[in-house]
Amino acid sequence: MITSNGIGAGHLIRASAIARRMKGNARPIILSMAYSVIEVATSLDIECEFIPGRDKGLMARRRWDEYLRDRLIALIDETGAKVVTFDGVVPYPGILAAKFRRPSVSYIWIRRGMWRKKPQGIALSLQSKLMDYVIEPGDVAREYDNGPTKHRGEALLTSPVTLYDPETSLPKKEAKSFLGLRPEGIAVLVQLGVGDQDLNERVSAVLKGLSRNPGIEIVMAKEPRSRTGETFVPRGVDVKVIRYFPLADVIHAFDAVVCAAGYNSVHEVVPARIPTLLIANNRGTDDQIARAKWCADYKLTLFADNESLFEIQEKAHQLMESQVRLKLTQMCERISNFNGDREIASLILMLSQDNVSSLILKRMRYQRLLAQSAFERGLGHALRKLANSALRIAALIFRTFFPHAESLVPESKVLFSQSLDFELCNPLIKGNDRFEHLLSGSSIEYLQARKRVAVKAYQTIEDNLYYLEESGTEESIPFSSSTILKYS
Repeated sequence: MITSNGIGAGHLIRASAIARRMKGNARPIILSMAYSVIEVATSLDIECEFIPGRDKGLMARRRWDEYLRDRLIALIDETGAKVVTFDGVVPYPGILAAKFRRPSVSYIWIRRGMWRKKPQGIALSLQSKLMDYVIEPGDVAREYDNGPTKHRGEALLTSPVTLYDPETSLPKKEAKSFLGLRPEGIAVLVQLGVGDQDLNERVSAVLKGLSRNPGIEIVMAKEPRSRTGETFVPRGVDVKVIRYFPLADVIHAFDAVVCAAGYNSVHEVVPARIPTLLIANNRGTDDQIARAKWCADYKLTLFADNESLFEIQEKAHQLMESQVRLKLTQMCERISNFNGDREIASLILMLSQDNVSSLILKRMRYQRLLAQSAFERGLGHALRKLANSALRIAALIFRTFFPHAESLVPESKVLFSQSLDFELCNPLIKGNDRFEHLLSGSSIEYLQARKRVAVKAYQTIEDNLYYLEESGTEESIPFSSSTILKYS
């Protein structure tokens, strides 16, 4: 299950929610460019590998596409994978190249809707055809979706995907005790992200609004500090930092939530019936403003304009009114449970079973489901598909004459590790190190294949390959059969 490294961890969390539903019936493995992959996957007991995205600049863009292809082929051969899913904005050329090298595998694009009107939508027609199947996780706010994916007919629409499960989420009293929160009083989770100046200012405005209500227990998942280490918590305001994943399992510890209007956040707080203030994030392809406005129009959440710090502060204060929270909870109770993670897991399992291994049979079953989905969407997508095709051609011509600029990281040694210790791997993942993460317990053949991939991609020699022990000790390795046994 491949995920790109988006603005947040949305792709990774959505893939993790689906993988969680397949455990016991399949062997889901997440191959992600998201920096938090080890922390997220191990928290859910899901196998994983980190792969550096092309944005890290460790190699030229074209070489990175080949690197992704070779990494994916090596993992397919090691695990005997029958299905590859990709959750991201655009399927990378490396994935498509792997598809042609391993055509017996089914390739699924899990493509979220609610796109903003950005250039990425131009090539949808071609990109969709190059994958075997396209699945669109539903969105509670789909009525307000006016992006390029809305009326396309190639995707199978499911209900929304969520990590929240009422059967496994702890009750309020137990959740508060688990997180060490006060059993009485109001606890508020603030989860907007930190680091960039505009985000910091919004968080500060939220904290000012909340602090006008005495006795509030404010919780954040990250230290409220700027990139330079300075706190932006207003004077006299106490904030408790709790790092736990998945928060969906303990979300009932919070009496209210202030968060961005991202796909995963909305589809956790709404079914959990948590009174919420949404503040849209304008980055990336996700149309968070449309999603936040839909939720507010249907009175499921509050909504504050992200450009108005005064409005953010006032809406945060309003969220603390008991009657406001009660009405929001009551409106959320009208929304049915989301089962998209179960639906997509079921489709993936269908495609992975030997008794439906014929690609023709699988395609027929998929087309039947697709026809049902298209009927529900309506018949207005034919002209839009034609227009998208013309725009796609224009986009390809444009990129030919105006290629992406390259900014490469200086050469260094290559570090290999099978570690799942987040504290050990996190600096390597976030830094400029050439870090090769290995599937835990992988075979000698896989390790040898990964050595060849690394030597080719980084254009280096075997003497520059090092193995990182759990203790943090680096050891040079020639990757012969005898030495690999030591590390497997």
